[in-house]
This record gives sequence, structure tokens and C-alpha cells, in this order.
Amino acid sequence: MKLLAVLFTLLAFATASFAGDKPSARAKSSKASRAIADVDKDGDPNLLSSAALVLDANTGETLFAKNADQVHPIASITKLMTAMVILDSKLPLDGAVQISVEDLDTLKGTKSRLPVGAHFRREDLIRIALVASDNRAAAALGRTYPGGTPAFIGAMNAKATLLGLEATQFVDASGLAPGNVSSPADLGRLVAEASKYDAIRDYSTTVALDVTLPDSGRKVAYVNTNALVRAGNWDIGLSKTGYISESGKCLVMQAIIANTPVVIVLLDSWGRLTRIGDANRIKRWLEKNPAKLAGAFRSG
Repeated sequence: MKLLAVLFTLLAFATASFAGDKPSARAKSSKASRAIADVDKDGDPNLLSSAALVLDANTGETLFAKNADQVHPIASITKLMTAMVILDSKLPLDGAVQISVEDLDTLKGTKSRLPVGAHFRREDLIRIALVASDNRAAAALGRTYPGGTPAFIGAMNAKATLLGLEATQFVDASGLAPGNVSSPADLGRLVAEASKYDAIRDYSTTVALDVTLPDSGRKVAYVNTNALVRAGNWDIGLSKTGYISESGKCLVMQAIIANTPVVIVLLDSWGRLTRIGDANRIKRWLEKNPAKLAGAFRSG
């Protein structure tokens, strides 16, 4: 009987051990099934962003579109227009700009490491706004524009009109207000225009930035808000991220894919890495379908 009991015990142990391997296998299978496929049933990019656009930057031709005329809040994508208007103004880039209490974010309560009362070179504020998406930096740039913030917002909207951005409206310099809106179609044109500015291309793709606080001498380190810029495995010529609760995660880029400059616009993505995943799916789709870069077009 003792021998029989031992045999039953060993059998039960072996069965339990074998069964214990199964959840791991099932978990792997389940995880694989939850992975997002690169393409949908039609062979187009399988994107989770609500609205998207991919353009050939050389020709302006649409390579892929998803709700491209849909209007969304664009959050800090706004800062690309902020940078263009400041650079267009020819205000001295080495001119000193003092941070004011007026620059504090009273709408969303976002923080900044730019102390009130401190002076910064205008160029440094543009860099900080584009690299780290600092809202206080953008607000200070707009406030110190000739005529103040109202004149600056007017200049932003005037440039949008000049560029033919009919679905675009700006209400502040930072993008914090949900009234800053645009469509993928408009943002494709905005990115193409912003790409003409060497400073914006340089600043927006800077991986890391150290700024010395002029009054204390303390150094503040910033990193780019775009994980793809930080990773360094893309050839990115221009980049800007954005997020407020009303907009979801946003991303615009100009990048070289399959030896072709491409503009990518992704709006209203949800999940911490969704916009990054969508961008990578677009990249793989274009690399596997070079004919798309020769003029093919699909609209989803």
C-alpha cells in the first residue's frame, strides 16, 4: 500500500508539473494573438490612431490616409507654428526673455523647470519648447512677441491662412487649450513648411539638451519627448509630439524611409506607446512596399 501511495504521489506531482507549463504556453499564445498586425486585411497600415496621414515629402503625394480631414485638438504640435512665427519675426535669437508669472500654466497645471524671473536666450526657449515641449517656454515666446500674446496668436492664425490650413485654429502658443485644432491633411502641409526651417529641424530632433539657468548657474537636462528620436534607429528630420486629455497622443514627423523623405501625422492615439507603434508599423509597411513610394495610394 505504501508503494502504491508513493506511485500516486509521483503521478500527481508529474501531472501538476506538466499542467503548470501549460499556462505559460497559453500566455505566450495569448500575448502573440494580442500583438497588433502591421497591416489590415486590405494590406494597409493597421493603425490605432484615430486619424493619420502619410505623405511623400518630395511630391506631396498621399501614400496613406485615415480620416485625414477629421479635425482634432493637436496639443503641443502647436509649438511647430510657435517656432515658425518666432523665427519669421526676426527677433534676435540671442535676445533675453524673462519668464513671468503670466507664463505659468493655469489651465492644465503642467510644471516647468524655468523659474519665474529668470532670463533665457530666445533661442534656448525655442529649443526647450521643441525638445522638451515645455509649455512655459512657449508661453514666454508668445508673450514677448511685439504686441504681446494676442498679436502672436493672430500671427499664428495668419500664417495658417497663408499656408491654406483651412481646418486649423490656434488659441495659444503652447497647445494646452483644446481650441488649438487641425486635421492630418493640414498638419501634413504644416510639417512640410516647418521642415524648411533649418533651426526647427535641428532643434526638434535634438536628443538631449543641457541648459544653464543664468541666475543660479545650475544646469537643467532635457530629453526629447519622442522616443523614436531618443532611440536613434530612425532617420528623422523633424519631430514633434503632443498630448492633452482632449487630444490623445499625437505625433508628427518628417523622416527618411526607404531612401524617401516621408511626412507622418498621427492624431488621437491612446495608450502610452500607441503612436510609436503606429509609426513603426508605417515604417515597416513602406519598407516592405516600395511601390507605395512610387505613387501608389490607398485611403482608409
